[in-house]
Amino acid sequence: MDTTDITRGTTAGTIEGPRGLAGVVVTETELGDVRGREGFYHYRQYSAVELAASRTFEDVWHLMFRGALPAGPAERAAFAAETAALRPLPGAVREALPALARATAPSGPLAGLRTALSLLGASAGFRPVYDLDPEHRAQDALAACAAVPTLLTALHRLGQGLEPVEPRADLPYAANYLYMLTGEEPDPVTARAVEQYLVSTVDHGFNASTFTARVIASTGADVAACLTGAVGALSGPLHGGAPSRALDTLDAIGTADRIGPWIRERVLAGERIMGFGHPVYRTEDPRSRMLRGIAQQFGGPLVDFAVEVERQVEEILAELKPGRELHTNVEFYAGVVMELCGIPREMFTPTFCAARVVGWGANILEQAADPKIIRPAARYAGPTPPQPVPLPG
Repeated sequence: MDTTDITRGTTAGTIEGPRGLAGVVVTETELGDVRGREGFYHYRQYSAVELAASRTFEDVWHLMFRGALPAGPAERAAFAAETAALRPLPGAVREALPALARATAPSGPLAGLRTALSLLGASAGFRPVYDLDPEHRAQDALAACAAVPTLLTALHRLGQGLEPVEPRADLPYAANYLYMLTGEEPDPVTARAVEQYLVSTVDHGFNASTFTARVIASTGADVAACLTGAVGALSGPLHGGAPSRALDTLDAIGTADRIGPWIRERVLAGERIMGFGHPVYRTEDPRSRMLRGIAQQFGGPLVDFAVEVERQVEEILAELKPGRELHTNVEFYAGVVMELCGIPREMFTPTFCAARVVGWGANILEQAADPKIIRPAARYAGPTPPQPVPLPG
């Protein structure tokens, strides 16, 4: 049993951590890491950016779930077929989606996804990971991850007054996602650009949503419960809700002659410039660098304007906030790339979710193997107890 030291206001034996647990190591993981001072992050032993440049989404999914990249074409094809077969939704979930889409339309597909995932887990008979062996945990995680793009695109289309588009097993993950979103098979260049974005955002250390998924997994809850909590964390504008807001910044600036005055006014007012800065990176975000390159392959006025905004913002931030390394983060060019690929802005964060769900799934499986529940302490800062309870008035 914990004992409380009243004079310190803490639990005996605890360690004081910084706000937000910044820099606090809470466990070990084999899934990857972020080295912020180097501007580098990896999935298992491979550079995530190199994987995005050379591998498919299914390859990286295999790496995260099964510990290694596919050994060859046969294993790659088998895993792609296995996950593609899990894309269709159970009948009970499909029947509930129209009403769910109507109810959550003002908030968007992520709000609907939270309820849809809970329904999926119940309909598919997901059991607490505490009660399952590793094979059955992995089966549940695969099924949930495969269904998320189908759920997101169906909720979006229903919210727009359109019928959902059934998944196609013959299309790769990214191309199928775009097909379900638009109803048209994407061209290879667009599909590959989106795939590279998806690969680059599968995992990123112990971010807020991943940590949330692991906390829930540590209680032994089912996979759907873990993912539902992660989606809730991702929906926050300080986490996954920023790509469209970064693009909104470009719209608000409007023209190149307004960049300097617009940015200066907001920095001096203490406002945050969406798409700039990161809690971990102290140099350029490698994801932003990669996505900038993808955007520049498309070219055009939006890309040229984004590059110029980036240049001037970094100069102004260096002048007004000397000594701080503030660069574009993944959201800035992610918004540009998704806009160029025809993804509507209300689907920017859901698209991020369609990638990150695989990272969450891998983290859930890793955490489920550890029987220790995650249960930190808090330092009490209220009135000194115990005080007499007042008599009823």
